[in-house]
Amino acid sequence: MKENKALVAHLSMFGACAGWGLMAPVGKDAMTNGFDGLTMVTFRVVGACVLFLIASLWAPKEHVPRKDKLMFIGAALFGLVCNQCCYTMGLSITSPINASIVTTSMPIFAMLLAALILKEPITGKKALGVLMGCSGALMLILTSAAHADGKVGDIRGDLLCLFAQFSFALYLSLFNPLIRRYNVFTINKYMFSWATLMLLPFTFSHVADVVSRPIPALTWLEVGYVVVVGTFFCYILTMIGQRTLRPTVVSVYNYVQPIVSVAASLLMGIGILKPTHALAVVLVFSGVWLVTKSKSRRDLEKEK
Repeated sequence: MKENKALVAHLSMFGACAGWGLMAPVGKDAMTNGFDGLTMVTFRVVGACVLFLIASLWAPKEHVPRKDKLMFIGAALFGLVCNQCCYTMGLSITSPINASIVTTSMPIFAMLLAALILKEPITGKKALGVLMGCSGALMLILTSAAHADGKVGDIRGDLLCLFAQFSFALYLSLFNPLIRRYNVFTINKYMFSWATLMLLPFTFSHVADVVSRPIPALTWLEVGYVVVVGTFFCYILTMIGQRTLRPTVVSVYNYVQPIVSVAASLLMGIGILKPTHALAVVLVFSGVWLVTKSKSRRDLEKEK
């Protein structure tokens, strides 16, 4: 039973990161054809909020104490507002390649913050796994750069994407116990509701001005993918993974995203397969396996 639960958690994290891997090029295209970063992140947060409020009508009802409702404010701030705003705004002004490179920093942040906040040990196996995954992801991104968009990166966008990774790693470490207490629909209903209340008053007039202009139908389809798949379904899958897996294990799945991006480019005929790609995939999944097999604080306490 425990093994089945762990398998579901790992498959959920893989599915979420695969969806996010496709979201970067899709979202970037939408933000160059009618949308901008602020409008995109508003649609992500508000659109997902509406979907989760509707879905929660059929989900099991849970009592949430006032203390936890207030804690969801912090979870929404770090896990959604800071993370999504900084990443989406950063992606809108830098290249997808640079944004992908920066995402490889998140497992490192998560490992360090989990050690500081949750007192999770930094074992040699865990550090090696993060390093292998990071190396594989960077190899994949850099060897694919010649076949990707040649847009030059922007240091402002790179720094925004970097802060987004730090924000999400902080969320994983600070609010992991909260996430384990409730079902995915209760969690996301509160988080996206709080995020909407934080964001919409500042962005409503800007978004209304943008959507009043002519926008191509393809752009609306891309926005639909970002909201429904890249946000609604991916956040459900992420919460399923978070309830079982440690923060460092959750974060190391970030390395799946560039694999999906390269695979998509191959299927679309805009990339070619190189031996380094195969090596990168091996490094990434070996890194995930090592981090998964590393000992948690609970394991070490049991041994003592």
